[in-house]
Parts: sequence; C-alpha cells; structure tokens
Amino acid sequence: MTRHGVVAIALAVTVAAVVGARGSASRGRPRKDEDHGRPSPPPQAEQGPRSDARPAGSADPTDPAGENPTPTATPAASAATSPAPAPTSTPPPLPPRRPALGTPADWVELLRLPALFTVPGDALAGAAVAGRAPGARTLLAIGSSLCLYQAGMALNDWADRAEDAVERPHRPLPSGRIAPGAALAAAGALTALGLALAARAGRPAFTVAVPLAASVWAYDLGLKRNWAGPPVMAAARSLDLVLGAAASGGRVRDAVPSAAALGAHTLAVTAVSRRETQGGSAAVPLAALAVTSGVAYALTPPAVALRLPADRGGAAPLGPPGLTPAPGGALRAALALGYAATVARPLAHAVLNSSPPLTQRAVGGGIRAMIPLQAALSARAGAPVTALCTAALAPLARRFARKVSVT
Repeated sequence: MTRHGVVAIALAVTVAAVVGARGSASRGRPRKDEDHGRPSPPPQAEQGPRSDARPAGSADPTDPAGENPTPTATPAASAATSPAPAPTSTPPPLPPRRPALGTPADWVELLRLPALFTVPGDALAGAAVAGRAPGARTLLAIGSSLCLYQAGMALNDWADRAEDAVERPHRPLPSGRIAPGAALAAAGALTALGLALAARAGRPAFTVAVPLAASVWAYDLGLKRNWAGPPVMAAARSLDLVLGAAASGGRVRDAVPSAAALGAHTLAVTAVSRRETQGGSAAVPLAALAVTSGVAYALTPPAVALRLPADRGGAAPLGPPGLTPAPGGALRAALALGYAATVARPLAHAVLNSSPPLTQRAVGGGIRAMIPLQAALSARAGAPVTALCTAALAPLARRFARKVSVT
C-alpha cells in the first residue's frame, strides 16, 4: 500500500468517528421540524395546597414500598405557591389622635382653674389693708396675679412630668394629652403677660411683680425639692398681697402684717403638700394645724371692748358701765371661724391618718381656706364690702373643685 492509500484510509476513519458521535448525541431528541405539531404543556398555575395533599414526609400511595417519600415543602415554596391577597379598594382609617396642644378640658385640668378663685382675694386684701378702695389698678393687679399663678401651674407640671409619669400618669402631660413644649411655652407667655399687666398698674406694682415671678420660677424649677420650697412659696403668696397694695397706691408697709399671716398659712399648706402622694408621718400635718390655729386666733376679734364711764365734763354713756361688743366684730369673727373650720378639719383627719387620700384632702382644704382668710383680713382692715365680695368666691371654688382637682 502506498503512502497516499494510508492517508486516505485514515481520513475515512476520522470522518466516520465524527459522524457517529454527532448521531448518538442527537438520538432521542426531536428534530426542529417535528416540534411544530406537538402542543406545548400548559403552564403550572399558582394554587394553594391541594385537598388531597399529604403531610410532610408521608409516602406516595402509588409507591407501596414507601421508598420515594413526598419531599417536604419549604416555607419559601409555600409562600411562592400561595395566592396573593386581593388588594383592598381603600386602606382602613387610622384611629384619631389627640392633638398635642390638648383640648380646653385638658388645659382646665393642667392649670387647675378652680384654684384661681383663691387668687383675686390677695390683691383685694392688699388694697384694703393699705387703706384704698379697689380701683382700675387693683383690677390690673388681679389680672397680673392670675397670669403668674397659672404660669406657675403650667411650669410645675412641666418640671414634674417625669415624676408624674409614675405617681400621676393621668395628668395631661404624662398622658400625652398636652405636649411638654406647649406647657412650657404657656408658662413663659403667661409670665410675660402678668409682668406687662403689673407694669400697666404702675412702677410700684411692677417692682413687686418681678420678684414674685422670679420666686414662682425658682420654686418650680428646683427649690421645691429641698427645704427652701415652702418658704419660697410662702414669700410668693405674701408678695401677691403686697402687689395689690402697691398697685392701689397705698403704703406697702401697712400690708406687711397681713402678708405675714397669709405667708404663714401658705407655708403650712405647702409643707403638707410635699407628702400628698406618699403620706407619711403625722408630725407635718400636726405642725400645720398648730400654725393655722395661730392664724385663726390672730384674726378673731376680741369678743368685747371695755367701755369706761364718761369724764366729769362729758355726758355719761347710756347703760351701765362694763363691756360692749366691738364694732364690726361679728363679720370678722364669722370669717375667722369659717377659715378655721375649712382648714382645721381636714388637717385633723390627716393627723389621725396620714394616708395619701387624707393628705390630699388636707391640702385641698388649705387651698380653699385662703378665701375666708383673705376676707377676714379685709374685714379686719375695715373693708366689709371687700370682705363680703371675697367670701362670695368660696362657694364657687368648692363647687368647681368637685370636678377638677386643685392639688
């Protein structure tokens, strides 16, 4: 065999091997032209679990030997095969939310509006003990006192919001009905308005209103948590009475004794209020009862005044010599008795049982007792009309205090 023959045989063998390999690879696969007449299998629809689904890991009933268990479906596969929920037409309405600024009822509770009835009597008593009749400047002093008092209430709750969240969660700030920033802004605005009204009443009134506002802010922002709290609060209430005397144009020094009596009462009530949520020892209510009893005794007029016989050159008075009732003493005595009854009874209960409810009642009684105290101070100064007008605020304070707590 020649060399050309060997090459020809090798080429033939190689071509045959290549053709055989391609034929085995394409064997069993339909040709392209045969696929047009065969229908394509329908796509698998997404559907939920079949009614005849078997538990995971159970055997196929067509496999008696159980050698081919049904594979367990994975959570991803279940989620992929489960039908998607139909979209709703409109989203469900959200529950209504209270505005952060609160409602009028929330602010009535925050500012403790029933306690405001105890404020006008300070300026009225101040004008009476200064020997002045109430006028337009006295009304400005009353407006200034009301604004500064409400500022102190809002600032008090703002400073105590963390403590109230534990002890008084129902209050407007810890319950979320009023935002803390709104309460702080209200305190600042009311303070500015109170100082503006005092300035309108005159320089003497503004001179008293500045330390009054400073004492309110100092008490609420920190001093009430230490021993200085009750004295500072007592000073603030005393300055409130002096504000009425200064705005009315009277001498401030004439108002000092009455301001001291009002301050002593405030000192006693504030000391009791520091334990109104925990209760505690009966020593503090007992000391407060002693202080307020002393104030009531100082307000009580002498039951009789000594009437001496006339001089030789004068006419003898009618009736036998002796003792006669003091002029104007009946009204003063009635107001002093009303003050003692209002403050002494709840304090006596707190002495016997210093539980938080009875302590809170003692504080509430001490706050309401300021009205007959102011009226008695006006009556002692010889201003019965002012005293009666002030005393008329007591029933209103008692009525509204049943709806909104003053403590």
